This record gives sequence, C-alpha cells and structure tokens, in this order.
Amino acid sequence: MFTFLPFQSPVSLMLSIVLSCGVLALLVAAIFRILVGMKNAGTKKMQDVAAQVRSGVMAFLWREYIVIVVFLCVIGSLLFLFLDTTWAGMQTGSWKPPYIAGSFVLGALCSIFSGFIGIRAATSANVRATQAARTSLGKSLRVAFLGGATTGLSVVGLAIIGLTGSILYFTEVASVSFIQALSILAGFSFGASSVALFTRVGGGIYAKAADVGAGFFGKVEVGTPKDESCNPAVVADYVGNNVGGVAGIGADLFESYVGSLVAAMLIGGTVDWGTAPQAAEAAILFPLVISAFGIIASIISTFVVRTKEGSGDVHDALKNGLFLASALVVVFAFFFAKKMLPAQVWWGVFLALTAGLVAGVIIRMLTEYYTSSKYTPVKELASAAKAGSATTITDGLALGYISTFLPLLFLCAAIGIAYSQAGLYGIAVSAVGMLSTLGISLAIDAYCPIVSNAGGFADMAQLTKQVRERIDMLESAGGTSAAIGNGFAIGSAALTALALFTAFSEGAALSVINLMNPLALIGLLIGGALPYVFAALTMRAVGHAASVMVGEVRRQCKETKGSVSGRMQGEGTRCVGVAAGAAMYATMFPGFIAIAIPVAAGFLFGSEALGGLLVGSLVSGALLALSMMHSGGAWNNARKYIEAGNLGGKGSESHKATLVGNTVGSFFKDASGPSVSAFLKLMTIVSLLTVGFYSVNGLLG
Repeated sequence: MFTFLPFQSPVSLMLSIVLSCGVLALLVAAIFRILVGMKNAGTKKMQDVAAQVRSGVMAFLWREYIVIVVFLCVIGSLLFLFLDTTWAGMQTGSWKPPYIAGSFVLGALCSIFSGFIGIRAATSANVRATQAARTSLGKSLRVAFLGGATTGLSVVGLAIIGLTGSILYFTEVASVSFIQALSILAGFSFGASSVALFTRVGGGIYAKAADVGAGFFGKVEVGTPKDESCNPAVVADYVGNNVGGVAGIGADLFESYVGSLVAAMLIGGTVDWGTAPQAAEAAILFPLVISAFGIIASIISTFVVRTKEGSGDVHDALKNGLFLASALVVVFAFFFAKKMLPAQVWWGVFLALTAGLVAGVIIRMLTEYYTSSKYTPVKELASAAKAGSATTITDGLALGYISTFLPLLFLCAAIGIAYSQAGLYGIAVSAVGMLSTLGISLAIDAYCPIVSNAGGFADMAQLTKQVRERIDMLESAGGTSAAIGNGFAIGSAALTALALFTAFSEGAALSVINLMNPLALIGLLIGGALPYVFAALTMRAVGHAASVMVGEVRRQCKETKGSVSGRMQGEGTRCVGVAAGAAMYATMFPGFIAIAIPVAAGFLFGSEALGGLLVGSLVSGALLALSMMHSGGAWNNARKYIEAGNLGGKGSESHKATLVGNTVGSFFKDASGPSVSAFLKLMTIVSLLTVGFYSVNGLLG
C-alpha cells in the first residue's frame, strides 16, 4: 500500500499523506485562479484602472519585500550563530547546520508566497467581479468568492507543505530525531510571525493611510468624490484594500495556523498517557491530520457558496460554506480521534478540539452581532449620533468595551473544557480546532476587499445604477464579513498565543507563576502595558503616513496642474511608493519591541518574570484588540446604516457625526486592533524559541 511514496515508516507515511493534502490545496487554488482569469475583464476603462492597481500592488510589495529580506538576513544570521551553532560552538569553531535559521527563512517564505498568490488573485478578481455584476448578482459573488478562496487555500496549503515537508526532511534526510525536529519547527513559526508583523502592521498602517489620504484630499481639499479617477491617491486606496484585507489578514492567520500546530505538536511530544510509545507519535500527528482534513472540508464547502437567481441573501450564502466545513471537521475528528488516540483519552481530545471549533464559530457570530447594522448595538450607536460627534465616540467606545466580555467568556469556556478533558495538550488542540476550517473562513474574509474594489471600479467606469446596486449587496455582506474575520483573527490569536505559552511553560518547566515574586509581578504589569504602547505607535504611524500621502498628492497637483481636473491621470504608483515607505519605516520600532523585550526580560529577570510578562500582554492585548475592532466595525456600519436612509440619511447631522466615528474606527478596526494580535503571537513565539537560554531567576534575580 502506498508503495509509490518514498517514505515507508508509519510516521513518515502519515506525514506524506498530510503533505499531499497541502499539495491538493495549492492545486485547487490554481484551478480557481485560472477560472477567475478566464472571466471577462470588462471595459477598457475598467481594465486600465485594474492595471494601475496591479502596478501599485507590485510597488508596495517591492518596498515591503526589501525590508523583509533585510530583516530575514539579520535575524537568520543571529539564529544560526546563537541557536544552531551556540556561543560555545562559535568559541571552538564547531559550526552546526543552520536548521533553525533555515526553518525560520522557510516559514517566512511560505507566508510571503501565500500572500503574493492571494493578492495577485484578488487584483485579478476585483475587475472581473465588477464585470460579472453587469450580468447577475450570483455570478459576481462567485467570481469574488473564488478569488478569496484562492487566498484561503494557498495559506493552508503552503503552511501544511512547509511544516510536514520540514519534518520529513529533518527526520528522513538529515537524520534528526522526531522530537528535535519539532523543536526546530519553532523557527518556522517565528518566520511566519515575522512576516505577519510586517504585513499586518505595515500593511494595516499603509491601508489606512491611503484611505485617509485619498478621502481627505478628494473630499476636503478639492471637493471631488473619493473614488474620482483624477485623485492620484485613489489607486493607493485600492491597493490598500488588497494589502490590508488580503495579504494582511492572510499572513496573520497563516501565523496563527502554524503557531497552533507547532504548539500542539510540541506539547504532544511530552504527553504521558501511560501507553505504548506510539501514543506520543499519535498525539503529534493528530493535529496535522485534522488540519489536512480541514483542507478537504474547506474545498468541499466552496461549492455551496452560491445564491439563487433573484436572491440577495449573500451573507447567508457565505455562512453556509463555513457551517458545512465545521460540521465535516467535527464528524471526521470523531472517527480519527477514536482511531488514532488511546482509548482513555480520545474522547477528551475530541471534546477539546470541538470546543475550540465551536468557540471560533460563536466568536464570529458575536462579532457580527456587535458590528452589523442588522442588530441592536449598531442601531443604538447610530441613534446616539443624533446628539453629535462626542456621543458617537463615547458610545462607540462603550460598545467596544462591553463587547469583549462574551467572546472571551466563550473562549474561557473552550479553554476550561479543553484543559479539563485533555490537559495542556487539550488547550493546544482546541486552537487547532478553531483554525481547522481556515481554508473557507479566510476565503470569506478575503472576499471583502475584492468586492470593495469592485464597487470603486464600477463608480470610476460609470457603470449603470443596477450594477452598483448589485455590488452594494455584495459589499454589505463583505463589510460584515471583514469585521467578523478580524474578530475571528483576534480570538484565534489569543488562543494560539495561549497554546504557544503552554509550550513555553513546558519548555521552561514553569508549573506556576508566583505573583508574590516581585519580578513576576513586574513582568505582569509591564506585559499588560505593552499592547497599549504598541497600539499607540501604530495609530501615530497611520497619521504620519497619511500626511506623507497627502503631501505627495499636493506635490503632483502643484507640478501637474491637470491631475485633479480630469484631464490627466495622477501618478498613483508614486503615491503608493511614498506611503509604503513610510509604513515600513514605522513598523521597525514596534517590531523591535516585540522581539527585544521578551528576550531582555528573560535574560535579566528569568523565566518566571517572562511568563508573567506574556500572561499580562495576552490578557490586556486580547481585550484591547477586541474592543478596538468591535468599536471600529460598529462605527463603520453605523455610518452605512444612516447612509441607507435611516435617521436623516446622507448629509444629516447624524451622518456627519458618524463620519467622524468612522474615521477613528478605521484606525481601530483595520490597523491598531489586528496589529496587537500579531504582536502577542510574535512575543510568545520568540520566548518559546529562546526558552533554553533563561534561568529561573535571570541575571538580576
């Protein structure tokens, strides 16, 4: 059986099968990309705008990749010197193979490549979704969703290929032990986290800077609509939709997906179920097997995301795909947990995985409740706008604060169930369960920026009112899906960070954190403050990058007088370049904080103080990220609710107040909030990777 595979040991055979599922994901993603590319790209005007957006995307990626390559070279060299070779090895000239450094670079490259595939698919799908809307709503939905599915399947496919391929190489080619190979994979997760920092934080800063810059210049300075083609910053804004909404969230969830699997495998290697040695191997392989079937479930579920002719219920069509994938994973997990794991633990592990999966679905539903205009919280926020901007801001902040309780309550329930049923391994497996359907859930998230750009293309190409109405239906569902996706990303980031923390505590032999120890208490308080510092840095960076964007447009208008008169197209790609440069520069210091502080805390104060720092940052960061994201989403949809004709409609005092709230909310929901979740995971994986260097009390303890 399977004699065509090069590896014949039971473990390697299973890894090869899992790897083949990753290959299947990439193959299906390629098919979806071809299907989208075969669709009509529309009028010459639409194609011209799409070409400018693609050019702008490449300009941004070029700036971003230069910074990332420099970062990879520096950090990769340090990993090779201090983790692969070690200080003692350098002193004796005993240079070791660069396994951890190579794993780090591979993780980063897989994340970069998945983002590149996704963003190219999105820039191809947006103009074709616009053209399809000239025919029917259902066809436009299908084109946009297939573009998003290309992103989702590319992310999970490359993650699985990278992880399983690395294990097979280390165990079968490099003759590294199975357990040691798992430790090396922490470098892979670190590489993914590093790219997520630049893509999520830098991309988020850029996207909001472009949005604010285009809107400010068009509406305030020259009095043209934001999507007017003669506004040079509008191309940068469309690029930002793809950078933040496709590559950004894709890298963020790639990091969570990889981090949860690495944590589960590392903890699985330490389980003591009192049975044969194969039990530990089963505990390591089980998360990979579940993720592999999650890919298959996601592929199957893409075929149910459709609307009937004449139906406008787009959001339900998107949710149907997610619910089907979740149900398929639960059924599959039941049978494979029973088959793979020892009799005394399989049921508990299955419950832990199911608890994480269900918690993820519930967090999505709660995010929809707090941010969708269909429900009471956003309607009440819109009503508060009648009293002016101040009440809009205060009520929006209050909504964000109170909205943190229920998501974290269900997250705590999942953690409690997982730990009670399967210990620390159960917590890690619950994170794997939450992310097991990432292929379809990320497809839904990436769908949003595609239809958002499609709406802009329709305006710029001056298509009919019917086309705009169809795209508005898609955008309405997409806006809600984007908020839901960010909420899910933050919830999964919190659970992934907790799973990585459990792996860190195992590696550091840290069974308790004694808060009567002053160093641990200091770490807890400093960790609690760090997410606020990080969020503040990103918020300031958005303002700076937006001012750079506006300055560039003003320069173009001064040097080329026709650029805003409709007679001459502005240099949109130049706007992208200057804003991207400002965004990447602004990412440097926050990135330094995320890497340097946990290392410094561990060396100076010891593993217990570092554990306190990680716990403090996790608690405050999860609450801060959720509140910012929910407030931002609610402000955005309160504006849309009024623009739909409620409470006075466009131009009313209520509408003006919600415009102020939406401006603040854009910073919250698309830049600072999601960036905090990437910050939490990066700090935790750095601590896990360097855990062997820290003593209990540190140098100053």
